[in-house]
Amino acid sequence: IPGNEMAEAEARIDAMAGVIATHCDLDRLEALAQLAAPLPPVAAPAGLEDTAAGLRVGYLCDRAFGFYYQEDLDTLRAAGVTLIPINALTETALPALDGLLIGGGFPEVFIRELEANVALRTQLRTAIEGGLPTYAECGGLMYLADTLVWGETRGRMVGVVPARVTMGDRPVGRGYATLRGTGVSPLAARDVEYPAHEFHYSSLGALPPDAVLAYDIVRGQGVDGRQDGFVHKNLLASYCHRRGTGPQGWIAPFLKLCAKQRTRSD
Repeated sequence: IPGNEMAEAEARIDAMAGVIATHCDLDRLEALAQLAAPLPPVAAPAGLEDTAAGLRVGYLCDRAFGFYYQEDLDTLRAAGVTLIPINALTETALPALDGLLIGGGFPEVFIRELEANVALRTQLRTAIEGGLPTYAECGGLMYLADTLVWGETRGRMVGVVPARVTMGDRPVGRGYATLRGTGVSPLAARDVEYPAHEFHYSSLGALPPDAVLAYDIVRGQGVDGRQDGFVHKNLLASYCHRRGTGPQGWIAPFLKLCAKQRTRSD
């Protein structure tokens, strides 16, 4: 069970810390750790400091959504971004944002709670339709769909991705993936290959045939075994997870898009 779903996670960690302190020589362990070379500092992508400074980027962070690489969050902060956590289960007002991230998680476990938060779902849909740069992966894609179905439980979601998401009993996509950008999104340049991974039991149904997709699948499953990454205005929502850093990272183009959109709005 992911730690973000466990209310008692910190208490359990404290209990384990007590056991370790009782049975281990912490001073000796610390002395040994000091022998290691220092970790390199987290740096912003080159040339982005001025572009990203002052940007406000929200990210859904609660029991339903919590799959983020810590390095990606650290890199965003190093670039000068103010990260704003948003609880999709309890918060009813979307703050003023220049961009939005919706990471993976288990929204199917919280269908009722997510559906009940009509105010936030409505504001998210309005913001994305208004051009808010948004990057969503896996659970984020599921949340942005019209409907999420798990067994006998069905709930309305945000409704930006015109599709029904249905949970299955076995993995639909699992393992490493390779994506090739189609060029329809600034986050997925044409003919550039992006290493990724996926793990999902759900599938997208009733996606319109004229849907615009950001990636062709070189390896993996994506939404249908051939493509992945639904694109609508400034939204990119995919099943596959990419790293934000490195030459094929999504952070640099995402922040440039956020800055460009903010300039248009000023």
